[in-house]
Parts: sequence; C-alpha cells; structure tokens
Amino acid sequence: MTGIKKFSSISGALKELFGAEIENTDRLYGGDINDAFAITLSGGKKVFMKSNRRASSSFFAAEAAGLAAIARSGTIGAPKILGFGDENGRAFLLLEFIDEGRRASDFWETFGRQLAGMHKADADSFVSDGAFGFKADNYIGHTKQINTPKNSWIEFFRDCRLEPQFRMAERFFSAPGIKRANLLLDRLDGLLIEPDHPSLLHGDLWSGNFMTGSDGRAWIIDPAAYVGHAEADIAMTELFGGFHRKFYAAYNEAAPIERGYEDRRDLYNLYQLLNHLNMFGGSYLSSVMRIVRRYA
Repeated sequence: MTGIKKFSSISGALKELFGAEIENTDRLYGGDINDAFAITLSGGKKVFMKSNRRASSSFFAAEAAGLAAIARSGTIGAPKILGFGDENGRAFLLLEFIDEGRRASDFWETFGRQLAGMHKADADSFVSDGAFGFKADNYIGHTKQINTPKNSWIEFFRDCRLEPQFRMAERFFSAPGIKRANLLLDRLDGLLIEPDHPSLLHGDLWSGNFMTGSDGRAWIIDPAAYVGHAEADIAMTELFGGFHRKFYAAYNEAAPIERGYEDRRDLYNLYQLLNHLNMFGGSYLSSVMRIVRRYA
C-alpha cells in the first residue's frame, strides 16, 4: 500500500488532493456490493467513489492494492487510486474517473494481447516467500480471499481457494456431497497442472469488471488480484457467457493456452461458483455439484 493514502473524510481527501470542494454527487448504478458515485469538484473535475457501510477501510485498501499491482505491470488500463478511508462508519475508495467511450475497431484483439501481457509480466514483487498468492489477503466479492504464499500452484488453489469455500458452503451439502468434495480436493494433483511461470491475475474477470475508456480500450476494474495460473483468469472470462472470440484468438497468439485447458476450466470456475453459493445462496448449488460430480 506504499503511496496510497488513507483519509478520515471524503471532503478532506478531495481538498488535499485537488484543492477543490465537492460541487455535486451523482449516484451510479450497476454494482452488487458497493454504492458508487460520480463526484464533481469545483472546477469541473470528476472523481469516482465507491463506498460501503458494512465494510471497513481494509476492504477498499485491498482493492486498491490489486489495482496498484495491475497498474504497475504497465500492460493494461486500470484507474488510478487516489485514496481510501472511513468517514462516520462508512468506508470509501476514491479513484480516477474513467470517461466511457466507444470501442475501437480492434478492441477485443487489443484486450486479449494486453491481458496476455499482464499474465506474462514479472509477478515476483506481488507475493512474498512463495511463487503464488499475494502480499496480503483480499476479497472476492465480499468474501475474504486467502492469499497465503505457496510454492505450488495446485497446493495454493486447493488450500487457499477451494477448501475455504467448501468449508463455508458445508451447510448446503448433503453428507455424500461433502464426501465428494473431499475426494475432489484429494484428487486435485492429478487434475490441475503447474504453470510455466506465475502470473498476476485480475481474479474476477467477467464482463461486469471491465469498461471501455475514452481511448476505446479496455480498462479493468474491481479486481480480486493475486498471483496464480493464467488459466484461472481465462476460465472466469468464460463463466458467464464469455468474451468475443477475437479476444481469445489474440490472447492465444500472444500467450498460447496450454493443451487440456478445457478439461481444467470448470475446476477454476468451481471456486467462483462456490463463492456465489456462499454469497447469494442455494440457487448455485446445482452448478457446483455438477462440477464436483464431474471430477469426483
């Protein structure tokens, strides 16, 4: 979090950052977890703010750390972090306001190449004492995401991704379902592969977590960042309908996806579906069990 300042008030933060007062605050819609606002300052500059009454500032500090890591890779657009903090029991995060624009004609191809570039970038500085994980725990949605460093990707995915989610979801499972889940965890060494190199991941990359900037390019937002296998990010892009085929063709040309990925994709998305089960309830149980039965 070096260089990202914590503030005790929104108006004080904006006064310190820009020497300006708040002129207008407009509510924005579309998010499931946080409230979002466009703040217009005296002089006309806009700032984007997320806030949450149920969260502490650590929630947004973790998101800021993920955005900072993505920006540091120098590969793809991510909004600049202005600061975070708490005011009257409400946590907030202040970000650069990204003006939305029309997609460039090569939007999807550029997006694919840029994500491949992020996945190929050196990720050593984002995790301590291990190849996989992150410098601190963060969040996937509003669920805490464990990022304890591990030297094995398969061990990390089992111990820090699937197992904690299965534990939280036990109330949804029958005894045979729990037995199958444990069998899947035991079999993971034979189902997943270790990557050629660790990659910085967005961690929650679906169509709701990127936008088109005024430059016509993709800007990624709302990360659950960590260092892992690039396949996990690609799998998430396919979970809710997928991106344009041009995205995958360009990505695969820049960073060829390893053979057998299609057999592993559902395992990566099992983590996301388990998290949806834990956050939103039993409507996701059938999707979870379909994957568990496939592999166990």
